[in-house]
Amino acid sequence: MERVLILITSLDRGGAETMIMNYYRHMDRSKVQFDFLVNRPQEGAYEKEIRELGGRIYRMGPMYPLQFHKYKKDFRNFLRQHPEYRIIHSHLEERSYFPLRIAKEEGIPVRIAHAHAEYHGFNAKKIFRDYFRFRLKPYPTHCFTCSVSAARWLYGNKIVDENKFTIIPNAIDSKKYRYSKDVRDKIREELGIGDDTLLLGTVGRLSAEKNQEFLFDVLKELLDAGHNAKLLLVGDGPERTPLEEAAETLGIQDQVIFTGSVPNVPDYLQAMDVFMFPSFNEGLGMALIEAQAGGLPSIASNTVPRAANISGTVEYLPIDNAHTWADAIQKMKAGVRIPVPENLLSSCGFEIQEEANKLQDFYLTALEPGNQNHS
Repeated sequence: MERVLILITSLDRGGAETMIMNYYRHMDRSKVQFDFLVNRPQEGAYEKEIRELGGRIYRMGPMYPLQFHKYKKDFRNFLRQHPEYRIIHSHLEERSYFPLRIAKEEGIPVRIAHAHAEYHGFNAKKIFRDYFRFRLKPYPTHCFTCSVSAARWLYGNKIVDENKFTIIPNAIDSKKYRYSKDVRDKIREELGIGDDTLLLGTVGRLSAEKNQEFLFDVLKELLDAGHNAKLLLVGDGPERTPLEEAAETLGIQDQVIFTGSVPNVPDYLQAMDVFMFPSFNEGLGMALIEAQAGGLPSIASNTVPRAANISGTVEYLPIDNAHTWADAIQKMKAGVRIPVPENLLSSCGFEIQEEANKLQDFYLTALEPGNQNHS
């Protein structure tokens, strides 16, 4: 068995974490086993399942600027105490610079960086992000990504133009997302949503880059136009309280439903009539692919990569005008599912069992001579 050390900030139900778990569940764990090194002290939503699957979970301090020196020292000690790890797969974006540099110095032969997002605009974090992503380049032996745009952001134009990266799709199990009226009726009954209610929805971490507050303006436009509509926010995160306060300020708190972190996301997608994805930044947009797998009419911001439009039915709109989104929703056949070819995910490289087999094969052959891209 090859034990792969996964570096990740936490093990809650975020996009990267969910993607990792999808692959982990579908691997032959007698051949490849994942262990996790996380940077948060609190128990994550996936930790119980990981232990049941045979994975180990280690903890290290946070990667804050004033903690970088301590992190580097602790990580070097960790590697020396755990010589069993010959493959390190980092999902820390530009912060992968720290562990992968130390891993190279400690002689770890396979060092994978994984890009999950691209970032637009300027904020206080951008200076740090740019500095560390430029310093990252010499240290991975392999550059993974969910999309070309995310690869270009993290690794730079040269690596992308020379095709020195590998796309690892945010693959899912299509069977879980196929439309079921029984599931739809069950969830809507639990939520108290009648058949005459237009249920808008989104899935994702409640955080600033996901831009969920914009959907409040869209909902308000529809309500003011006389529609019986509600908004379902599936997920949790640091912006939950500000979002709840914003909904109350707009007087729409009774029309906004917060589910928190839930294990059965596909069921909540079944309950929706329109899926909305207004993110500022996305590496690909896993939730958008999940929505399409069930034939759910979908609208996404024009900053979401077009590679996420696997069905060809997603409508892309700018996020500067809520009226435009509300108008698009009113023109849709809301609640009417779009026919989905049975092989849609497989044909686009998003069927999880097929993709997990490929990643498993990579891990098992990555240590063979000549399979490391960089020295």
